[in-house]
Amino acid sequence: MKRILIIDDEVNVALLLSKFLTRNGFDVVTASNGANGLESLKNGEFNLVLCDYRLDDTDGREMLRHIKTNYPKTGVIIITGYSDIKMAVELIKMGAYDYITKPLYPDEILNTINKAIETQYALAEAEEEQLPVAAPEKSAAQKNGKKHLMGGEFVVGTSRASKELARQIDLVAPTGYSVIILGESGTGKEAVAKSIHAASPRANKPFIAMDCGSLTKELAASEFFGHEKGSFTGALYTKIGHFEMANGGTLFLDEVGNLSYDIQAALLRTVQERKVKRIGSTKEIDLDVRIIVATNENLQEGINKGRFREDLYHRFNEFAIYMPPLRDRGQDIIALAEHFLHMANDELGRNVTAFSEEVVECFMNYRWPGNIRELKNIVRRATLLTEGGEVPLKALPLELSNYKMPVLDTVPLANGATQQTPAPEVKEVKHNLKNAALEAEYETILRVLREVNFNKTRAAEILKIDRKTLYNKMKAINAGK
Repeated sequence: MKRILIIDDEVNVALLLSKFLTRNGFDVVTASNGANGLESLKNGEFNLVLCDYRLDDTDGREMLRHIKTNYPKTGVIIITGYSDIKMAVELIKMGAYDYITKPLYPDEILNTINKAIETQYALAEAEEEQLPVAAPEKSAAQKNGKKHLMGGEFVVGTSRASKELARQIDLVAPTGYSVIILGESGTGKEAVAKSIHAASPRANKPFIAMDCGSLTKELAASEFFGHEKGSFTGALYTKIGHFEMANGGTLFLDEVGNLSYDIQAALLRTVQERKVKRIGSTKEIDLDVRIIVATNENLQEGINKGRFREDLYHRFNEFAIYMPPLRDRGQDIIALAEHFLHMANDELGRNVTAFSEEVVECFMNYRWPGNIRELKNIVRRATLLTEGGEVPLKALPLELSNYKMPVLDTVPLANGATQQTPAPEVKEVKHNLKNAALEAEYETILRVLREVNFNKTRAAEILKIDRKTLYNKMKAINAGK
């Protein structure tokens, strides 16, 4: 379980944070001052420390310095009741992952914590890769000469597509080029961005990721450029923007095709001039930021339809990387699955050692519409459901274990050649009416799931049932297999 240490002299704040994080699966320890916090660090390992800046016996700067000196693998987030941009930048340069101001918003702090821990894992793994070879047991994929980058999302395996991807990462990482990463959703675009950052001269500087797909037009400028207190209604404190946070390092903009045209124009100026001005301020701040963007949309089509600025596209597109879908990395699917199994064992405290032959065959035949993200989630779920040492077919979700590759018939053509076409599906006759009804329901659910790319919320809407009912029906069908 991921461990978090909260150091805050406000007992109520520490208690609320502890309860919230415990409900979200973290092992939480609290300390009411700096001395107690340091004692807790001596007595146990923590993934992350949430430290209030103003403490009775010290301050966040001194705590950060001590933690980074003595526990360099532990992430630190500083919490304070007021905002000071100069101090925020200084703390981030000293090694803090982030700096957040009170009041604390649950979704925001949970997202920041998850990203901080993910970054710590990634840096630890990247460091491990460079060691001469100390003896922790490697997974089967690593023993076969495969290398895991940034948390295992991208595996350099034997497939031509993944080898080419690794070559391009190695080629562009040492440069200062802006990079655009193209590919389907779930192919690991952020993982590749992190790999580029980790292999670049900026590796010890911030890597700041921003999901442009979740930004409203009203919030985008504030998130990118920051704002001064009182600059608009609701601006209760000064906020540092993502460009400033990433200064000296790398700014990753995911789903950049979703940005409004107005924000694209403001971005173009910042990217061209390498200067940023917070909303409500007249002062320009010099930037040294490498920009990596990602999208699953066709930006050329967006340019033709007037949705995306061509000049901004060319600023981003100094080097382009195409992310191959998982279905084109067939030789690497099992290597990825094994790595995710190893990660899930660590996360859940399990000792599942392998996949059954039926599961391996299923993985290799499935088309993976959700790509690597889907594979990771399925392996985590299967690990949780597996009682023995081998993942059985019944531990896989309905849409996967019942997936059938189309059977092909060979049809003679007029010119003497042959063509393969899908053979007509032969269904078993159900003499029992109850079984027939269940079979019809199963077929309907599966057909709708396929039509909506296994989006269960959308499927439930089409089937005119609630999401919980859909899950129960899928569970019942799985149990009856």
